[in-house]
Amino acid sequence: MNKQVKILLQTTIPFSEDDWHIGRFSLLTEHLRSIKDADGNGLYDVTTRDREVDVLGVDPVMAALDESDYDQLWLFALDLGEGLTPDDCAGITRFRNRGGGIFSARDHNDMGSSLCTLGGIGAAHYFHSKQQDPDESRNCRDDQDTKTIDWPNYHSGSNGDYQKINAANHELLRRTDRSPIEYFPAHPHEGGVGAPADNASAKVVATGTSKVTSRPFNLIVAFERSTDARGNDCGRAIAESSFHHFVDYNWDLDKGCPTFLEEPPGYEIKQTPEKLEDVKRYVENAARWLSPGTQAPSPA
Repeated sequence: MNKQVKILLQTTIPFSEDDWHIGRFSLLTEHLRSIKDADGNGLYDVTTRDREVDVLGVDPVMAALDESDYDQLWLFALDLGEGLTPDDCAGITRFRNRGGGIFSARDHNDMGSSLCTLGGIGAAHYFHSKQQDPDESRNCRDDQDTKTIDWPNYHSGSNGDYQKINAANHELLRRTDRSPIEYFPAHPHEGGVGAPADNASAKVVATGTSKVTSRPFNLIVAFERSTDARGNDCGRAIAESSFHHFVDYNWDLDKGCPTFLEEPPGYEIKQTPEKLEDVKRYVENAARWLSPGTQAPSPA
């Protein structure tokens, strides 16, 4: 049996029942745990946790992530800027510098803006109050309905519906028959991501299209393994425009959502659940692609 790849799924907020706590990513967790090799052995050992801090306000797991035996961190940034301390970010950065793989996802406006100080991949996330999109023409409202949420807020559709994506020819975005992945869960106000101009290892590999303005926007930035200026062999990484591509509510409306969610849902996923296989395949591809060193075995 091959050694299981250890994955940590983590939010940047403490547990609150009426919020997007890590328990609301149960379908993602179950899917990762269900992936097996040709002999029927599970490929991934998955741990889930919300942010927990010590007396200094530091998350001891994040701050010492580089000293752990985790291979990957899937970080769902749900804070408004206070989610990661400098010590947390330093530990996560050192984790990638020693080859760990990182999956990072945020959402609209300033949600997840504590990602900004993550080494390398933080620069791929654009926010409202800091680290704005270098294309100033994009710093304007896209979604027009939810007035309490400002830019970046690209409207790819209703929660519970699909968006059709434009995928690059990249191993992250291929089905088992090698055809491109086409469908992702939609969200009324996705955040902004982009490939940092000074990082040759970063590339936009998928875009969406606003259903309000018909404007294309970036969905996924992929970072290849690279060697930084200090000689560190940095692991692969992904920057995602929205955690809603992976949360339970956007895979199954019956799982429910926090009470503060205002927008009415759509029902395309309920009507055509088979299209959800695309994002599940992407999850499988991402878990394999992010595995440090030699890649994890292919799923059966």
